[in-house]
Order: sequence, then structure tokens, then C-alpha cells
Amino acid sequence: MTKLTALIHTCNDGPRLGRALESLRPCDELLIFDRNSSDSTARVAREYGARVLPAASAALSQAKHDWILCLLPTEALSEALEASLFEWKLQGHETSLGFSMNVREQAGSDWLSHPPTTRLLNRAGRNWAGVLPPEDSQAQLLEGDLLRFREP
Repeated sequence: MTKLTALIHTCNDGPRLGRALESLRPCDELLIFDRNSSDSTARVAREYGARVLPAASAALSQAKHDWILCLLPTEALSEALEASLFEWKLQGHETSLGFSMNVREQAGSDWLSHPPTTRLLNRAGRNWAGVLPPEDSQAQLLEGDLLRFREP
């Protein structure tokens, strides 16, 4: 079975981080790179079993697994995307492949749809230094949505 590390960069995201971490059930490791939060971010992360490291050490080499799923602390996986990731883990994948997901953003009582974004890559096939991986126009689309929340 393919192992998966979730990676989130944080800074004072305690009020919203639990929702993101709760949705990451398909992931085998939760890795948080924190930029000197002065709130409950580190405590919340550890309550969900995440490993918290200073943002200065932000490097893909810190992850235990080669497949990296990147989220923002304001995002969470929909149930359909969670199911897709559990199925995805049962299959073999080329390290050069990237995977994307549709994004839906909370807008009051409505949801806005955004184009798919690349969020799942193998660090052995591609390396990046930013908070999120670069977009890949060839990335395969996974079923389900990445939900982005404006309110904690």
C-alpha cells in the first residue's frame, strides 16, 4: 500500500487547523511546518498526532514518505476526496505523476468552484520549495473536492 504524508504550513492557525487535520484520515503521517505561532496551533496539531517542526526546517526531506499531499490550514478534504485517496493508496503510481483535485470555496452560504489544483506529488519525481507544489497541467484529477473555508 502506498504511504502518504500530509504537509501543512501554519502560522496562528489553531482555530481552523483541527478541521483540516480531522479530514486527513487517508494520510499515514501529518507534518506541520509552523512559523512561530503564538496561539494553540502546535497543541492542536499534536492532539491529532502531527509532527510539528519550525518553518525554517521546511524541507521535503523531513517527510517519512515520498508521496506528499499539501493543504492550506484553511482547507479540508471532502468525504468523496478522502474515499478517493484511500482507493488511490491501494494502487501503484509512477513517481513522475502529479494528482490534482477540484477546489470549492466557502462564500457565505454558497460554495464557489475553482479550477483543479495540483496538491499530490512524489518528492522523488519532483521537488519544490514553496508552501504548495507547482501546478501541473498533466496532473490526473482525483474525485472529490478540496474544501476551502473563509471562517474558522
